[in-house]
Amino acid sequence: MNSGEIKLIEPAIELKAEFLAMAEEFKAEGADVINGVGCIEPGDFENSVKRAKEHVDGIGLPEGWVPASTYWLVRDEILIGTCNLRHELNVFLENYGGHIGYSVRRSQRNKGYGTQMLRFALQKARDLGIERALVTCDDNNIASARTIEKNGGKLADKVKTEYAEYLIRRYWIEL
Repeated sequence: MNSGEIKLIEPAIELKAEFLAMAEEFKAEGADVINGVGCIEPGDFENSVKRAKEHVDGIGLPEGWVPASTYWLVRDEILIGTCNLRHELNVFLENYGGHIGYSVRRSQRNKGYGTQMLRFALQKARDLGIERALVTCDDNNIASARTIEKNGGKLADKVKTEYAEYLIRRYWIEL
């Protein structure tokens, strides 16, 4: 890891170029969805950041969404990754998304950032009063499974859902 301080911050308009660069990295690898990005869209960046702040308090949520906080992991003004902390679970999140979704951009992978970002997000979950967090990943995403396990995740099960063509690993983490 680099020498600068690593921190979890709320989305910031000032980091638009970094967000767009991160989105391009995901697009280049064929990802149509960036896990953990919440409602922030590259094409409507400024309004999306405003909506993300409203979603913390449950304002303006699309149908089926729950209150959630979006965070970015940064070091030296470099956007490393993004995570979304859902304040509660609904049926979809119980089976597929969990309390926390996260992604690290390709150029920053294999440096321990995912583990650190999830650790920070779990502390935020504790601060919200969540006592037990559900974190999920695709069954074939071994790197994410290891990240969850390093943060205390205990595999509950692997489920097939209507939302995906593959098995989802569901981990619980006691907070």
